[in-house]
Amino acid sequence: MTEPTHQPFGVDATLRALLADILGLGDERAAALTADSGLFGALPEFDSMAVATVLTEMEDRLGIIIDDDEIDGEIFETYGNLLAFSLRKVNG
Repeated sequence: MTEPTHQPFGVDATLRALLADILGLGDERAAALTADSGLFGALPEFDSMAVATVLTEMEDRLGIIIDDDEIDGEIFETYGNLLAFSLRKVNG
């Protein structure tokens, strides 16, 4: 497990790397994600199987625990939503 970071840039960079790895986006596509970039339903790579993997990797790479009742579809609508959720979890 990597050392968790509590800085917004560190969480952003970690989340982008995680999406690049899991979804096979590549570094350039991951770096180009904006707060309004659609994820689930917008990226063909981001399907229901990817959601479970992304959540598991977020826990591992960010050093957080995500409870089932914290997850809803809104989190995966945009990159901004996913980043905001990640920052809330990291900064507890």
